[in-house]
Formats: sequence, C-alpha cells, structure tokens
Amino acid sequence: MVKRYRVILADDHALVRRGLKMILEDHGHVEIVGEAGDGLELLSALNRVEPDLIMLDVSMPNLRGIEAIPEIRHLQPGAKILILTMHKEEEYLYQAISAGCDGYLLKEDAERELFAAIENIREGKIYISPALAEQSMRNWARLRRGEDDAPRGDLTLRQREILKMIAEGKSNKEIGDLLCISVRTVERHRANIMDKLNVRKTAELVQYALRHHYL
Repeated sequence: MVKRYRVILADDHALVRRGLKMILEDHGHVEIVGEAGDGLELLSALNRVEPDLIMLDVSMPNLRGIEAIPEIRHLQPGAKILILTMHKEEEYLYQAISAGCDGYLLKEDAERELFAAIENIREGKIYISPALAEQSMRNWARLRRGEDDAPRGDLTLRQREILKMIAEGKSNKEIGDLLCISVRTVERHRANIMDKLNVRKTAELVQYALRHHYL
C-alpha cells in the first residue's frame, strides 16, 4: 500500500483551503492533516502533527508565509514547503527561495500545476510556476549580459550587511532592530545601496545579492 502524503494547508481564506482540500483529497495518495488561517495557527499545528508538505500563502495575518519559513524549518526540519500565492512579483519569489521554501506556485496555475509541483517537491526538486520561472530566467540573462564584466560600485561593510538582510526578506524594522539603528537610517542605507548599484526595485537587489553570494 502506498503511503499517503501528509499535507497541511495554511491560507487565511477558508474558501481557498476548502477548494484545495477537495482537489487534493480526490487524489488518493494525499491526506490533509491540518489547516491554519494564519502563521501563528500554522506553527501551533506543527507542534501537533508531522506533515510531509506544508502549503502556505505569502500574505497571512500575524505571521507572513515567508517569515514563517525559518520557524517551520525549526519545528519540522524534514517537511517540504510549497508557497501557493497570487503574488507574481519576483521579489516575493527570491525572498521565498532564499528563506528556504521548496516551491513557489501561483494560484492561477494551481488547477494545472498543483500535482506537478507536489511531485517535483517530493522528488527533492525546486518547483517554480512555469511563467514566473521563464520571466526570472529572462531577467537573469538580461542582467548578466549587462553586469558580468561591470562592477556596480563598492558597498561598505554596513551596506553589505543590510543588503544580505534585505535579500533574506527582512523588513526595515527587523533590520533596524538587529543592527540597533533606526528605521530611517535603514531606509537611508537602502536608498544609498540602490543608488550605488543603479537599481530601482527590491527584486533587483535580491538578484544582485544571490548572484554575488551574499546569502
């Protein structure tokens, strides 16, 4: 008998959880072992059950999905994590992958790709929604063509620290608390970093950090 794949669903919309539960339980090898409407509920559930896979949204009350990933890794180090979200921005994708998720699936792709995502993750692969993966690769190629031989400015030690934390998905307040500086000072450092690197979006900062091994 094939062992059932144990899944926890974490999304603040009950209708989304209900729909996912119906789809997944129609697939005989999947068992829903828990549900959560916010990040703190999810962490509480992980103290009671041991899932094989946790499916969670980025935007949840109390504790956002990306911020919950390190806590999930602490509580259930063997569990796989699939982000299921409406957010198409690459910034969220890079933050989720940097935080340690195993997959990033857009909700609009879920009907077609959900089981493909689960199978890839079960096999130890990283899964990204196809359209988002293609977009990211195009942007990486574009950036590489323009930057491989062109350094984009020397960052100070403090700026490198802050860039690393931005790429890890930390907020300005979290960075300020960790470095014992004000939020305004963090904002000023962020603006200076973006100016030095000639970028305009946080996603580009994350790409730069990944490419230059800040993480």
